[in-house]
Amino acid sequence: MAGSLASSTHGRALCRTALAVGILTGPWVSPVWGADPQAYDIKVGQTDAADLNDALAASSLLVGLRAKAPAGPYALVARARDDVGRMEQALQSFGYYRGKITIEIDHHPLSDLSLADRLEAVPTGTAVLVNIAVTCGPLYRLRHISLDGEIPPGTAHPLGITSGQPAVAGAVLDAGAKLLTALEEQGYALAKVDSPVATQDDAARAIDVSFRVAVGPKVEIGAIAFKGLRDVHEAFARRSLTIHSGQLYQPSKIEAARRSLLALGVFSGVAVHAADRLDPAGRMPLTFEMQERSKHTVAFSGAYSTDLGLSLSASWSDRNLLGNADQLNLSAAGTELGGTATTGLGYNVIAQFIEPEFMARQNDLELDLSGIKQQFVAYDQTAETLGGFLRRKLSMEWKGGIGLSVTEENIAQEGVTRSYQLLAAPVNATLDSTGLTDFLQDPTQGVRANLTVTPTRSFGRSASTFTILSASASTYFDLSDNGVTVIALRALAGSAVGASQFDLPPDERLYAGGSGTIRGYKYQSVGPLFPDGNPIGGTSLDAATVELRQRLVGNWGAAFFADAGQASAEAEPLTGSLRIGAGAGVRYCTPIGPVRLDIAAPMTPVPHGDAFELYIGLGQAF
Repeated sequence: MAGSLASSTHGRALCRTALAVGILTGPWVSPVWGADPQAYDIKVGQTDAADLNDALAASSLLVGLRAKAPAGPYALVARARDDVGRMEQALQSFGYYRGKITIEIDHHPLSDLSLADRLEAVPTGTAVLVNIAVTCGPLYRLRHISLDGEIPPGTAHPLGITSGQPAVAGAVLDAGAKLLTALEEQGYALAKVDSPVATQDDAARAIDVSFRVAVGPKVEIGAIAFKGLRDVHEAFARRSLTIHSGQLYQPSKIEAARRSLLALGVFSGVAVHAADRLDPAGRMPLTFEMQERSKHTVAFSGAYSTDLGLSLSASWSDRNLLGNADQLNLSAAGTELGGTATTGLGYNVIAQFIEPEFMARQNDLELDLSGIKQQFVAYDQTAETLGGFLRRKLSMEWKGGIGLSVTEENIAQEGVTRSYQLLAAPVNATLDSTGLTDFLQDPTQGVRANLTVTPTRSFGRSASTFTILSASASTYFDLSDNGVTVIALRALAGSAVGASQFDLPPDERLYAGGSGTIRGYKYQSVGPLFPDGNPIGGTSLDAATVELRQRLVGNWGAAFFADAGQASAEAEPLTGSLRIGAGAGVRYCTPIGPVRLDIAAPMTPVPHGDAFELYIGLGQAF
């Protein structure tokens, strides 16, 4: 519970944690008397516990204000005297109630009444030594832990503290919070747990702790109201709720309902408030307060690489087309301007409609209509596609989906033009445990994985039935625990089964090379080749990447990476000629994601390949 631990008449209270001490006392800086600042070096005695050492340093103004708030001699002495109390409180918060802090300045104790005058005589600019000696003393332990009040069955011991463990103030305070949470999760919405009362026994080096508890009635959720709705229909918001009136009052499920509304994408903020009293039926009314996002958004983006050239795109979205968080997204892009793997300008035009909560709470229906033109060295393609996809959220991390699409396309390869009509029924599952909601954000932990199986029927002169299998995974290891140094790993594999290499339409074949597989090799250049050196495309693909991402100064960072992979005409991966690319890049971090510039070179050249590739874009490579 909030508030300090109360003291009894037979002992003094446990204090808050050292961090809290630093926060509460930090603004009260010792006064400066107008003298020139006294420079000083500082040495803080170390204990055997790293977290205690951190707490002592955090509670010390001598440490925290040394560089940013210089002090004159008299203010320096006053600051040191204040630090004695602060740092002894930090010792107490870790269970050391007989701890002692001794501070000397320029080898003189704080009890020296002439200390400030001595410092006045120090030549300007000369740093003196501030030495802080730490004596922990005996460690006090928890002895008797008691609950004062009637506790419902099953909640008597959710405290998380036991007799015999060190009397750490933070653990005792957390115990009260855990008890309150346990009561609320059982429906006791009006439960109260007072600040724990601690009694200190110096002779036994022990602390006795008592928690006073008032449970109150067990309650259900009452009427649920909405506030702040403007364009979103209340009926839809109510249907999207994962809780309902009459359900047991549980804060965790109420919070989950709040997050589910926020995940709809039409609200910039969602807060939930419980009433200050029960309704006449003894239920707890709730009010969800929303702030709707701007209904329309326009975005522009661009990317450049030496193999695919320049691409520029624009998009327009309506986040709430019909009042039920349904989205209409329109985008257009001009692509392949000036790349070494391209032969002309292309385009990509997409109209997309998304209906959330389709037939069930966790379902999204997506309808797509797209037109694309691509002019690569490997082939030229013009295609129109109509598709529908049903996606379902299986858990916080897993999603699954099924779809059906129809494509009409014309493809020219090596001077031969063919028309294809494709009917595809993709099935996929995705995992994302990075905790991020936007792929442009910089992942530092977790896993992203995708598995897709796409049975396809090709009609026309080259009729065939085949299945494209693809799998990819990436994982991230934060070596620094703060996002400064991250190792990123990626692996992907694909296979086309049921049709031979030339029975597949050229755009359905598998190619390696480019930023998505092996950097340093131009797009689609790794794999089977025609006699003239142009890509044929294969029926299997595999690639892997290791990348070190390092934050440097401010918003700047760097990356070092190596990619390896192959594509072949065999159906099984790991059967082609292995190619390796390596390179480095710089990153500039922005609120929407890092701006990326990478340069990579092939370790083993391929026919008609480039000496190096340059990639510029928004977001990490994976």
